[in-house]
Amino acid sequence: MQGFIINLNRVKEEDLIVTIISKSSLDTLYRFYGSRHGTINIGFKIDYEIEPSSKSTISRLKDVIHIGYKWINNPNKLQLWQQFISLFHQHLKEAEELSEFYFELLERASAQWDKQNPKRIAIELYMELLEYEGRLHHDNICFLCSNKIEGDPSIIRAYLPTHFHCNKTMTISQKALKELYTNKSSLFLSDKEVDRLWYVLLEGL
Repeated sequence: MQGFIINLNRVKEEDLIVTIISKSSLDTLYRFYGSRHGTINIGFKIDYEIEPSSKSTISRLKDVIHIGYKWINNPNKLQLWQQFISLFHQHLKEAEELSEFYFELLERASAQWDKQNPKRIAIELYMELLEYEGRLHHDNICFLCSNKIEGDPSIIRAYLPTHFHCNKTMTISQKALKELYTNKSSLFLSDKEVDRLWYVLLEGL
């Protein structure tokens, strides 16, 4: 089976606890003797097998093959990818069931990551995630004071709009946000606005 590594914890020197998003599940597995095998890291897509353990509640990760990307050796793109994909661990770790949506979202993200500014890709796909989870806030109402927003809003976590005087952070063009919310496109966002939305995204999904 295939999946994306979204979290790693080291135990007993080179052993690892690995959390992987696959098409149908979120798997937390034990990898023995990490130093004897190929290196794996957060963000890697791998092909792997799961071996149940008779001595532990956690199954073993085995027969790992790294499935590379064309951009994997670009340090900047890799760092941004690891920041983005690691957000899914905190967001999904309590999930009892997992739909294919999250795996497919990451599949598309990894395929597009070198096509344009990765921050724009992450922001656009995050809007799809918010819509899928029923958390996309279309109304131009301030989340903090519940009054209508006139002019350009400020944005807080989960891309909720607020008045500038309520939030005191950089505003985002209302026209650009409408395009983003409606068509999941960052076309009208300036690079500075993209950087602001990326920063908000890193606060958590």
